[in-house]
Amino acid sequence: QVQFVASGGGLVQPGGSLRLSCAASARVFSVYGMGWYRQAPGKQRELVASITDDGSTNYSDSVKGRFTISRDNAKNTMSLQMNALKPEDTAVYYCNARRGPSIAYDYWGQGTRVTVSS
Repeated sequence: QVQFVASGGGLVQPGGSLRLSCAASARVFSVYGMGWYRQAPGKQRELVASITDDGSTNYSDSVKGRFTISRDNAKNTMSLQMNALKPEDTAVYYCNARRGPSIAYDYWGQGTRVTVSS
């Protein structure tokens, strides 16, 4: 079964930058949107950034202006450039995809852990 798998996490100092990548575990077609979720300890899972096949993006207020999402439609890959990182950004980050605007994100896979600490 197809999963989208995040990679590129690690330890970074506050104010630093990190770039996450996302790729499907198998060939997939008709991807309408892709998005990045994160879940911090004791927190609900949060959609922090999303992008549609036409390049339209949305960001949560907590990351707006600091994170940038991008995708390669041909490869169905995605990245998340994270700048000005804060300790509050510490979480496991997951990427996912959906096949249409009224269809749920349903390609959960292994996330990557981001730790922002001095």
